[in-house]
Amino acid sequence: MIKKMGYEWHLRRLMADRGMFQTSDLTGPLAERGVTLSREQLWRLVSQPPQRMSMDVLAALCDILDCGPGDLIEIRAANTTIRKTGSGPAGPAPSPRRTTVRRPHPKA
Repeated sequence: MIKKMGYEWHLRRLMADRGMFQTSDLTGPLAERGVTLSREQLWRLVSQPPQRMSMDVLAALCDILDCGPGDLIEIRAANTTIRKTGSGPAGPAPSPRRTTVRRPHPKA
């Protein structure tokens, strides 16, 4: 059994704490730090937890919001555990079956 890990993304809350209520409030400060994101990328970054993020973006956000990575990302262990596939007893083993190989007869 392995523990499933999760995380919470607090960018929107940190922005609100600093009076930033629109995703476009980050456009200028990010550009000043050499990070250019499209409107869609920025909206996704603010509205949902990112699956991947460059270190440049993370560093820029931390600088803009005057926080550390741990303030943006809260790591949590989920209460459920999942079973690894392919290891350990997962159920009854299939019973062996005898097979017959049939070769076609050569044409005469």
